[in-house]
Amino acid sequence: MLQASIDETQIDPGHVYQWRLTSAHAPGGEADAARKDTGLNQVKHFAVAQRAYAEDQGIPTYVATTFELPGPLDLVALEAALLHFVRRHEVLRCLYSPLAGGLFGEVLDPDAVSLTRTEVGPIDTTDDVRKYLHDFFQEVGPLHWPLMVMGAVVRDDSATVHFSWDHLVTDGLSNPLAVRDIATAYTAYTRGEEPQLPPAGSYLDFGRQERQSNGALGADDERLDHWKGFIARNGGFFPRFPLELGTESGRFYPAVHDTVTLLSAADTDLLESRCQKAGGKLFMGLLAAVGVSLRALGGPDVYRGLMPLNERGRGTYAHSVGWFINTMPIEFPVRAEMDFPEVIGHVEEAVALQRRHSEVHFVKAWQLLAPEAYASMHYWPHAVNFFSYSDFRRSPGAEHHASWRPRMHVWTARHNGICLWLHRNDAGLHLNTAYVDTAEARRTKADLTETIAQTLSGVARSGSF
Repeated sequence: MLQASIDETQIDPGHVYQWRLTSAHAPGGEADAARKDTGLNQVKHFAVAQRAYAEDQGIPTYVATTFELPGPLDLVALEAALLHFVRRHEVLRCLYSPLAGGLFGEVLDPDAVSLTRTEVGPIDTTDDVRKYLHDFFQEVGPLHWPLMVMGAVVRDDSATVHFSWDHLVTDGLSNPLAVRDIATAYTAYTRGEEPQLPPAGSYLDFGRQERQSNGALGADDERLDHWKGFIARNGGFFPRFPLELGTESGRFYPAVHDTVTLLSAADTDLLESRCQKAGGKLFMGLLAAVGVSLRALGGPDVYRGLMPLNERGRGTYAHSVGWFINTMPIEFPVRAEMDFPEVIGHVEEAVALQRRHSEVHFVKAWQLLAPEAYASMHYWPHAVNFFSYSDFRRSPGAEHHASWRPRMHVWTARHNGICLWLHRNDAGLHLNTAYVDTAEARRTKADLTETIAQTLSGVARSGSF
């Protein structure tokens, strides 16, 4: 899987179909007994969307995926596979509504949801397909059901299956899971068989457990000491991106999205072996390289940022879709005199410390330790230093990615900073970025990308910066 904008993705023209979820159930009806608590990420995301749209300050966004099915398409089998996917994951069968300051999901029975197919017709050029998909992907939002739309661009010898879903029900790692589920079910139905997939626990059950484990936290709880220490050293809850982007405080700008390849597959393998020789893992080496690169361009000699952690584990939720992400602070020194083994050693210590305190959820820490900002803030207050890494080679179904050619498309219309998503696939190491469209930000992003690439190449070749 590659994370890239739809504008960077080659999709051949074809005949287009859409599918939308339908149900006769209305919120607040007989399914009240099936109400379930939702996750902390969902509660904050929904509340932010409510306030933003009430004040006409909503920012269009989407998380979408495209992938290929080779051969003439069996339209009936694909529709059955899409419906199987929605019925398999409870989080997609929920009607979400606020109640008593929280957010609850009314779970529809699998048989209570169905799909409605619409035939859009032919789209004749690649550019027109991209424009169509970009518009189609924006049809989902957190405040109205359904939270997912699906479709296919059908050709004589292949089809591009696509879907878009709101962040309320997904995270980045849900996308390759969805591709695996849909493609596997499709293959089974074309053979007249029932899909055989591993069990997938409900994200709503996970969310309930998450809220219960954080429910008794108070601002004086010692479990918040890690966050408090970070805030004191950082000077605030949200660590600032340390380089100039040419932005004004409180203002959002049109966003730019692009993807570059940092290392080939062979060089990424070499870099990984260098990290292991230094006592760390690849993502630790990437963190070290980003921190050193920021410092080289004028940033501080201590890296401070936010980093998402996948909380699925390898048990009940390993094959589940939902928002299984906690976000944690991380900090480590990147002084100029330090060599690579020394910096990655500090990263390893920082990651271990981070994980020891990961039982506290980001949203709960935000609510308790920055309550005024939590209550009033629509979005993150300024350009935040943010690091993310995914190894899509480890995703369920990755052995088929060469055939399916999956692409994830994360898009926002406006931004007030910069986000870096590093990810690895069989082709190598890549960086997808979303950032403000200012002249200064374009220069900063270009310089940072080049510096990170040079730093990683240097470590891969010699084991040092």
